[in-house]
Amino acid sequence: MDSLLAYQLLRILSLTLLLSSFSRISQSSEFCDAGTGFGDSGCVVSSKSASKLLIKGGTVVNAHHQEIADVYVEDGIIVAVKPNIKVGDDVTVLDATGKFVMPGGIDPHTHLAMEFMGTETIDDFFSGQAAALAGGTTMHIDFVIPVKGSLSKGFEAYKEKAKKSCMDYGFHMAITKWDENVSREMEIMVKEKGINSFKFFMAYKGALMINDELLLEGLKKCKSLGALAMVHAENGDAVFEGQKRMIELGITGPEGHALSRPPVLEGEATARAIRLASFVNTPLYVVHVMSIDAMEEIAKARKSGSIFWAPLGQRVIGEPVVSGLVLDDSGLWDPDFINAAKYVMSPPIRALGHDKALQAALSTGNLQLVGTDHCAFNSTQKAFGIDDFRKIPNGVNGIEERMHLVWDTMVESGQISVTDYVRITSTECARIFNMYPRKGAILAGSDADIIILNPNSSFQITARSHHSRSDTNVYEGRKGKGKVEVTIAGGKIVWENDELKAVPGSGKYIEMQPFSYLFNGIDKADAKYLSSLQAPVQRSKAAS
Repeated sequence: MDSLLAYQLLRILSLTLLLSSFSRISQSSEFCDAGTGFGDSGCVVSSKSASKLLIKGGTVVNAHHQEIADVYVEDGIIVAVKPNIKVGDDVTVLDATGKFVMPGGIDPHTHLAMEFMGTETIDDFFSGQAAALAGGTTMHIDFVIPVKGSLSKGFEAYKEKAKKSCMDYGFHMAITKWDENVSREMEIMVKEKGINSFKFFMAYKGALMINDELLLEGLKKCKSLGALAMVHAENGDAVFEGQKRMIELGITGPEGHALSRPPVLEGEATARAIRLASFVNTPLYVVHVMSIDAMEEIAKARKSGSIFWAPLGQRVIGEPVVSGLVLDDSGLWDPDFINAAKYVMSPPIRALGHDKALQAALSTGNLQLVGTDHCAFNSTQKAFGIDDFRKIPNGVNGIEERMHLVWDTMVESGQISVTDYVRITSTECARIFNMYPRKGAILAGSDADIIILNPNSSFQITARSHHSRSDTNVYEGRKGKGKVEVTIAGGKIVWENDELKAVPGSGKYIEMQPFSYLFNGIDKADAKYLSSLQAPVQRSKAAS
């Protein structure tokens, strides 16, 4: 079966699943036409279901539209989005007048319960997800790290870790080496385990890094499976050299981390990855874009629309993370080691100016969605590198803070609209990873993952009040406008009145199908290229 036919069959399957959601609605409720969006007429809902919720009078916001409407939820599914829905006394009613009702955030980039640099991230699948819910994120996609080189063992290990989940989650898979077993296991992950993305590390020499030859093999395999290739883009060889140089100069503190891996190395690796993906003609997702250098390579690719023969432009996805959008690297020079070490992540937080440039790129569409790279460690763990920055566990928090900081930084400043906010924090992630419209939308038939955001309410971030297990917070003391007052996950209120009601084990693993919209037209582009080639030149084999 060619990839285009497979893609079309998967689209039919997705439609079947959505119609199944509508079937569940019609079996459990009697209501006037819910439609798939907004309507003008009133609607009366009557049901005997035990799980019923009405959000009344808010401004419902999707990625392309907003309108004042009510939202009725039953058994974890959005049943109707209409003005003036009337319900019985057995329905919980939330008044959202003057507030925004939006899809819950989807964080595309997290690391919970991950073993890394001789320790394990401080947040597991309960504490990390609880923090997410308190901040308005209702789903995340975590990275599975293979166990002893085995993707299958890694997957099972992470499914075990995720048993305590209190919200929905999905998995990416990291590829840390390449051989035939890895190639075969990639097929299993896509066809049987619901994974549709694989991450390749161009950094961490001697550990996770793979070279260009193996990256090419991985890109080809991703294309054949309809899976999205993701890259951590830094030149690992040059970073290794930069680290040695800093140590030789006696720069052993956290500032050495940033100095050893400058923006040019991120830009170079980003450009190289884009060109290799173009050569293969497969979509590429660049994670944690932290610098102007990397952003400009992505913008250039998207603007050109074509590199080599491949119309790759719109298939290059750039993901900034909230730390890169709102912080600069000055904290790394703090004289207090722990205060400085808490900012160590890779690629590093950049100098002042990169943050504003990334914001501008996000507002113009050169970058597409916002993640966190939530990879939190406590002070004791960060102190592993007190004498050598190379031993500081890399990672910062953000899973709880993302939705608030993006609103305050991007919406309150007038850089993006409210609909754009929904797009970059939820909908685009759902589309890229083939979950839309089940996720990332306030539509009849979608999962009831919903937030109510009060634009007139304010927030303040502190380590004392956050829900992560980390004892530090890189956004300590930040204040802003726009607060998530209610979070609904799976149709249940899990955050309200600053009270968390998360239940371990209530989260579901969301399988993500291959061949997302990013693969549209790839087969045609390949065919066009092949047809453009001239016939082989016929040459005489006789000696001259």
